[in-house]
Amino acid sequence: MMKKKLIPCLYMRNRKAVRGFTDQTVFAGGDLPRLCRDYNHSGADMLLVFDLSATDDEHEEAIHELIRVCGAAELPVACGGRVRRLEDVKKILYAGCQTAVLNFSRQDNVSLAEEAAGRFGKGKLWASCFSPADVKDNREILENHVSAVLCPSGLAEEIAELVRLPLILLDDSQSPDTVQLLSPEWAAGLTGRRVSDPAADLAALKRDCLDRGLAMDVLESALSWSEFKVGGDGLAPVIVQDYKTDEVLMLAYMNAEAFQATLETGLMTYWSRSRGELWVKGLTSGHFQYVKSLEIDCDQDTLLAKVSQVGAACHTGNRSCFYRNLVKKEYDDTNPLRVMQSVYDVIADRKVNRREGSYTNYLFDKGIDKILKKCGEECTEMVIAAKNPDKEEIKYEISDFLYHMMVLMVETGVTWDEITRELSRR
Repeated sequence: MMKKKLIPCLYMRNRKAVRGFTDQTVFAGGDLPRLCRDYNHSGADMLLVFDLSATDDEHEEAIHELIRVCGAAELPVACGGRVRRLEDVKKILYAGCQTAVLNFSRQDNVSLAEEAAGRFGKGKLWASCFSPADVKDNREILENHVSAVLCPSGLAEEIAELVRLPLILLDDSQSPDTVQLLSPEWAAGLTGRRVSDPAADLAALKRDCLDRGLAMDVLESALSWSEFKVGGDGLAPVIVQDYKTDEVLMLAYMNAEAFQATLETGLMTYWSRSRGELWVKGLTSGHFQYVKSLEIDCDQDTLLAKVSQVGAACHTGNRSCFYRNLVKKEYDDTNPLRVMQSVYDVIADRKVNRREGSYTNYLFDKGIDKILKKCGEECTEMVIAAKNPDKEEIKYEISDFLYHMMVLMVETGVTWDEITRELSRR
């Protein structure tokens, strides 16, 4: 069964949200990522952004702001507006968006759909259709090359008769019963004034939808709290890990109320034993933990939470609460991401703190052209090694190439976090 989504919508120009839930609402550009985080906290499933740039220069600025939005949102982002060619679709997706929206009232966007779907896949594309003619004239293109249609709620039934695709409904009314629009099977999501109101409690709207028997995009546990083996105080320990690196961040405790709040909000919520109250991690510090998964051990008495950690997990300001070593035996850390990050950090340090005789400093001194030349040479040597083939030589040449690639990354300001985010999106 298709899970239905609540999707706040932002209209952006000059790196500002020029329209939120009313035509008069203006948010400063610096507040745009904060607004996105607020939507996440309120229970949004996705964000929809329209770029209203009037010029190419404004559009380039909007793309940079879009990168900030995608980094802050912790939600999938769809973006449309000022799409003219394949390069515009690529910029939207490379900025971190899950979906690019093509305006099917523009013929150049209709013509672009097949090319964009061939390059990025139809799952990366929506079409916005604001009249039945946009659908009637392009039904085959829509069904073959996009994954959903964004349309006004007042036209939804007519459009649903014309095309077999999920519909994202844009409703600009202020009806208190907006969620009833999600009742039809083809209604995949809802955006518009009520959903986009920063003051809206989207988690409450979801509960309303669930009460109506609608399938919503919510966290659901395979076991109920009553099946857990908790202590006499009603608490279960929770080990918290970074979902990307598996680094252990902290240990905390949950009771039934904290567990339910975590499922409803997607924010890690604990029971504070010292204060005797619920504790949303990050509510004071801003260092929120967004749930990626919850697991339980074999005895059903301990939870493991994998999270996206904003800032530091520890109240001391350290990334992890486990930062003081008691005993250590030397060993080689072969965790791929940690090894790559460690080498990257050494290279980045060389760029700032010179070391006499350092080959890395030599490359930085020679500049980008020398770095690119070495990357090309090492890539060629890797290809030659693979043609031999000699596994040991291939390992050596790949390692050489990766080192020079990381020098290039540091020189151009690209981080492993950005690379792994991009790879995970693909």
